[in-house]
Amino acid sequence: MKSLIRIFSTVFLLSVVFCTAKADNKTKVNKSPNFVVVFIDDMGYGDVGCYGATGYTTPNLDKMASEGMRFTNFYSAQPVCSASRAGLLTGCYPNRIGISGALFPHNEVGLNSNETTIAEMLKEKGYATGIFGKWHLGHHKEFLPLQHGFDEYVGLPYSNDMWPIGVDGKRREGERWDNYPDLPLIEGNETTELITTLEGQDKLTTLYTEKAVDFINRNADKPFFLYVPHSMGHIPLGVSDKFRGKSEQGFYGDVMMEIDWSVGEIEKALKANGVSENTVFIFTTDNGPWLNFGEHAGSAGGLREGKTTSWEGGQRVPFIIKWPAGTPAGMICNKLGCAIDLLPSFAELAGANLPKLKIDGTDITELWKGDVNAEPRDNILFYYGKNNLNGVRKGNWKLVLPHTWQSYNTTPGKDGHGGKRIKMTVETPELYNMMRDPGEQYNVIESNQGKAEELMQVVEAARTELGDLNIGIEKGVGTREIGKK
Repeated sequence: MKSLIRIFSTVFLLSVVFCTAKADNKTKVNKSPNFVVVFIDDMGYGDVGCYGATGYTTPNLDKMASEGMRFTNFYSAQPVCSASRAGLLTGCYPNRIGISGALFPHNEVGLNSNETTIAEMLKEKGYATGIFGKWHLGHHKEFLPLQHGFDEYVGLPYSNDMWPIGVDGKRREGERWDNYPDLPLIEGNETTELITTLEGQDKLTTLYTEKAVDFINRNADKPFFLYVPHSMGHIPLGVSDKFRGKSEQGFYGDVMMEIDWSVGEIEKALKANGVSENTVFIFTTDNGPWLNFGEHAGSAGGLREGKTTSWEGGQRVPFIIKWPAGTPAGMICNKLGCAIDLLPSFAELAGANLPKLKIDGTDITELWKGDVNAEPRDNILFYYGKNNLNGVRKGNWKLVLPHTWQSYNTTPGKDGHGGKRIKMTVETPELYNMMRDPGEQYNVIESNQGKAEELMQVVEAARTELGDLNIGIEKGVGTREIGKK
């Protein structure tokens, strides 16, 4: 009898332990996740090992992809610096909120305070928020990160080529650098240092990484949002002694190896603090490579053109997500996604309220969770310039609208100098099958008029909502004003 009692007692205790373990595990998974976004400058679709990079290795990123999910049809919000960042942080097409191209030191504008950023949205849910890297959404105090929901900021307020020294280290009379101040390194709202030499930029990737790791160490006991928009690999390239001369691909390959190291250091910090399991860790880039800088530029991985164009090489970018508590390991997703989808997706996972003003992003968490049948995003709009609609993608089809662009189809520059680009024009609409022709080489509009007409319906709706300067519509019914000083 005593033996039976002991047996039943043991079974009961094991059941309690098992159920408690399940409950604890469930609680851990359902707890609001942390969010880490590493955002690289001018890194092409073909610049990560698992996307086909050669001449250097990216073991940390490749491991991240094998333990998470890699997207093959993910797009930046626009193919250029400021606009791309505005889209990621607000969930809006940049032209909706009045931001286009790249902001410069002489500009008196920035991200409007009426817009809600990811940081502001998550702060309402008790998140700690930090940014370490390139901001580029307005350099005046009223536009800096601390005024847009971030608790901490260390980094450059704009691109690292916006200074009075040429990429060869010499001052140049009459060129655009002469109109700009030395690069201000900002902490919080104040400039703590002026970077005046090329060598001064060698420390940036390591500095941002150390700040990111410190932020994780100090905030691991609460939910946090960490945004690391690296200044590299924008020209002029800078790399620490740890990686200088380490790759077969030269300076650019060295920079990519240090970026990969940075990802590894952040992952180590997440694991050391016991928060890796329920952290949504994302790696992506702001646009495609600046190809006319030759060996100082990245690779579009066989896609057409690069940065500042609406062809695939300008906007299709690497996107890797690792979230052990929610994302199946080793998956490849070929569904459409865009940087503007991060805000609504984070809102869904954090239980946060969406912005009051209209956004364009779509919740794509079904894809992140491995639902292969989900189709959350119907289309992607390709806006560029002040407000030019250059194309639209829906499913496996892309309609390219008449527009002019500066092509890289010429001899690139050398030793960090940009080569000339040539003006080219699409005279009439062109249609490309992205499944068979991701390089956009074969215009099939003549044999697919019905499909072209279907995509034109998306175009007309976009023109009404957001405008299209290509046909003289400066603004749409849904566009808003940029912030003004």
